Amino acid sequence: MALLQQNWLYGITLVATVIFLETGLVILPFLPGDSLLFAVGAFLGISGIFPVPALAILIAAAFFGDLINFKIGSSRVGSTIIKKQWIRPAHLSKARGFFERFGGVVIIMARFIPVVRSVAPFLAGMAGMNPARFLSYNIIGGMLWCILLVMAGYGLGQFVWVQANLTLLAGLIIAISLLPLGVQAYRKRR
Repeated sequence: MALLQQNWLYGITLVATVIFLETGLVILPFLPGDSLLFAVGAFLGISGIFPVPALAILIAAAFFGDLINFKIGSSRVGSTIIKKQWIRPAHLSKARGFFERFGGVVIIMARFIPVVRSVAPFLAGMAGMNPARFLSYNIIGGMLWCILLVMAGYGLGQFVWVQANLTLLAGLIIAISLLPLGVQAYRKRR
């Protein structure tokens, strides 16, 4: 946060890089996108900085990250994974059917679920989701994700309690965003 206070544009660029890497590389799902977006919003609110320029940068990073991840999934990398049968043909067939039926909703909702956020565009590319359809849902999902989390942080950043407990709130956001994965893992074990 000190970096953001000294030069907010440099700090936003650094956060945008993390967002791009988390969404753009299927191997980096552990990066803290949700909490970073909320923290940036809180910082902007605390500092009284108009959020629209930061949002534009963050939305672009989220959009291009997913686009790169989709392209990797639909490239030789995805083809190699399919040819070597690292993913069973039956699972790939199910994924294709799933993305044909629910692809748009998955791309939008995946933004709000850690790990899934990094995997969904890659699988959509591997499964052969229509690129134009992917692009439209990618921009909608990226905008919703960034705007909702940044503006939640921005609005809550006005409160003294939030200013004093920003680290705690970022941890809670991570915990809440991991909750659906925990529920799914619990159900699968049962």
